[in-house]
Amino acid sequence: MTTRRGFLASVLAASAAPRLGWAAAGNPAYLAAAQLGDGAHVLLGLTASGAEAFRVALPARGHAGAAHPTRPEAVVFARRPGYFALVIDAATGRVRQQLTPPAGHQFNGHGVYVDGGATLLTVEQAAEGSAGFVSLWDAASGYSRIGGFETHGIGPHDMRLMPDGHTLVVANGGIETDAGDRTKLNVRTMKPNLAYLSRDGELLGKIELDQELRRNSIRHLAVRADGLVGFAMQWEGEPGMGWPLLGLHRRGEAPVLAQAPLADELAMNGYAGSIAFSADGREVAITSPYGGRLHRFSAGGAFVAAEARQDICGLAPHPDGFIASDGFGGLITIGPGGARPLIRHDLSWDNHIVTL
Repeated sequence: MTTRRGFLASVLAASAAPRLGWAAAGNPAYLAAAQLGDGAHVLLGLTASGAEAFRVALPARGHAGAAHPTRPEAVVFARRPGYFALVIDAATGRVRQQLTPPAGHQFNGHGVYVDGGATLLTVEQAAEGSAGFVSLWDAASGYSRIGGFETHGIGPHDMRLMPDGHTLVVANGGIETDAGDRTKLNVRTMKPNLAYLSRDGELLGKIELDQELRRNSIRHLAVRADGLVGFAMQWEGEPGMGWPLLGLHRRGEAPVLAQAPLADELAMNGYAGSIAFSADGREVAITSPYGGRLHRFSAGGAFVAAEARQDICGLAPHPDGFIASDGFGGLITIGPGGARPLIRHDLSWDNHIVTL
């Protein structure tokens, strides 16, 4: 029989036991999904030098992920629209939980931890009609779903927590897709928006682009420490238009659309796949795997430079400026002096690099 004294001793011992942090998983700086040469899919933890810190097998193609802020735990999402999100113990490689979206919903590839890691928020859409939703999962007690709310748009993709710790910004892409084959059903009537929401789903603000840009789907987000939001877009209209693919927004102000010189803009093929601010916040960059280009801009929206790199897409801040990945296993850094090779892995990187 357990005595009161024995019970209290066990509680005290448990509270005194060391909690595993990210050091237990090799102190990675980034997470990235990839495909191996045999077709298998994996999630890798990477150090700032590009070295592999850990590797975990995935059941299918991954897209992006979210890292727990304190413990070595990550959620990796299926490619949009998907039906799985895996909670992974990065220290052991064990899948701790598999999350399934609510009936009639699909995961859309992105999510974020809030409340110091106590709650996970996932971006979803209705399988029919593509209305956007956010689900809340209790990460502190087995990832049970504890609620949800609308994103105030259709086809949401990315979501970030603003620096105030209370406001969410959501990229509502405006695209209605077929529930099975991803066919785009409404390119002539698209209405993308950038929505600011409270943590309980209240709409705090929303911006939409001018009518001529309504086919510019707002897809991916980056947020600077002072609240400046960068958004990357994908043009769904007639090809060869050269519309800007990068937007910058501060709440209460009009958005700034940043445009490269026409030849450089056209080289992007109307597609920005990832976005990030540099480590010092002075620049923002976007990538295009279809165009094989990376474009750098000042944080005010002035074009800085272009880098050519075949099938480049993943992008994140790095002590040198930026780190980027390509579909051939390459990792490069981009700084004031331009791009330089970092390391190459024997695999194909997927679309994103997630910063821990």
